[in-house]
Amino acid sequence: MTKVVRSTLLVGLEVHVELATRSKMFCRAPNPACPEFGDAEPNTLIDPVVLGLPGALPVMNKAALDMAMSVGLALGCQVAEHTKWDRKNYFYPDLPKAYQISQYDLPICFDGAVDAPIGEPGAPGGEPAPKRVGIIRAHLEEDAGKLLHEAPGGRAIDFSIVDYNRAGTPLLEIVTQPDFRSADEVVRFAQLLRHICRWLGVTEGVMQKGHMRFEPNINLHMELDDGRLIKTPVVEIKNLNSFRAVKGAIEFEQMDQPRRWMEDGRVMGPGAKTTRGWDEARGCTVVQREKEDAHEYRYFPDPDLVPVNIDERWRESVRAALPELPHVRERRHREEYALSAKEAAALNDERANSDYFEACVEELAARGVLRDGAGKKAANVLLQSGAKRANERGVIFSRLGPAPAQVAALLQLREDGKIGSSAMDELFGLLCDGPAGADPETIARERGLIQVSDPGAVDKWVDAVLANPANAKSVEAYKGGKTTAIGALVGAVMKESKGQADAKLVKEALERRLA
Repeated sequence: MTKVVRSTLLVGLEVHVELATRSKMFCRAPNPACPEFGDAEPNTLIDPVVLGLPGALPVMNKAALDMAMSVGLALGCQVAEHTKWDRKNYFYPDLPKAYQISQYDLPICFDGAVDAPIGEPGAPGGEPAPKRVGIIRAHLEEDAGKLLHEAPGGRAIDFSIVDYNRAGTPLLEIVTQPDFRSADEVVRFAQLLRHICRWLGVTEGVMQKGHMRFEPNINLHMELDDGRLIKTPVVEIKNLNSFRAVKGAIEFEQMDQPRRWMEDGRVMGPGAKTTRGWDEARGCTVVQREKEDAHEYRYFPDPDLVPVNIDERWRESVRAALPELPHVRERRHREEYALSAKEAAALNDERANSDYFEACVEELAARGVLRDGAGKKAANVLLQSGAKRANERGVIFSRLGPAPAQVAALLQLREDGKIGSSAMDELFGLLCDGPAGADPETIARERGLIQVSDPGAVDKWVDAVLANPANAKSVEAYKGGKTTAIGALVGAVMKESKGQADAKLVKEALERRLA
């Protein structure tokens, strides 16, 4: 019996990104992918163009073209000097015109590559190794509507209803080379791509709302014990909107495709590609249909839309507006400020937070603090005091209120030894709740948070703590050689001083007295 000696997984990815323009791709109807209209009632974001009514003519949305170019450039793509619109013909109830306006042979972006940190980590807990992922194309099209197979509220029905709100939404389809060799690589890339698209501001990237949908194309190259190389038919898994589903579907196909080949002997070739869906409950993929080849869609240039000519000035204006990409900035933050991978990732999860952190570092560096130290100090306060309050209030920390200059002034107080760590946390909270532009040092003096460094005052607090019978066991333990017991005594002095004592001076005074 023929046996598989070795198999190699090949996965390419098709990603559909709903662009968050205010209006749709070819008309002025509101776009449900824009946060402003995301909660609209069914069939309210429509017009004659969306419904394909006679006489309605499409007009291009320039903002969608700009967004598409920005993503393409971020992925290292070339931007076409000349592109056009094509009709992709097929009938489905959620496609009112019976064709989709898309781009066939002249996509707006093509021939790209991105060096992505998606490979296997070089060491346990380390950063994934960089891997180059080729981008075949990124083209614009319009989304279809949405078929619902149960009534609002989950009520069962024996028919389908259609919501045309999504029809006409600008959709950017990104197609990669089959460069992935594991499900984990695909998931890491999908997460990175979502991060990049959100960072660029082209989509909210809410997976549950379908803002990004992933369709892996999967097959195996199997080496047999008789020397043959078998290439299994490509399977496309449709409309996955969670990273868990992406991983599960790929791993199932990797396991099941050899069994299917053993049963039917089918190999890759024209007409062999199939589409399957992911059944989360059963943990398997299920057949939907055989995949159409391009000629079956009867593509032809759309006669109602003029071609698009993109000159160098337009292209370079989009390129000039590109920010530093998130994974690049994250790496720079680790290198410049000696941050851990976890710290850098947390700071750069949201672009607004990352920009805020950068502004805080610049303000602190302007006060004379060395940049590497400034970065570490700003990261600490934002990821501790800031993140704690952001979580409590349901916002990101850059929206808490303090301006970067106020955060820098707060950190300067700590740098100069004027406040302790607990006072700094309290002051950060007061800045969040206080008037805009309030001076941290003024607030600290008003609240009695300025650290006391007078040796005489520190000695009085130390005397009071050592004289208190409640601290006798800690004193005895320290004198008996348990040096860690001094921590409890320092804490007692800080409590006695209502947090005003300089903790370093307190520790030194205790060590002298108990020597």
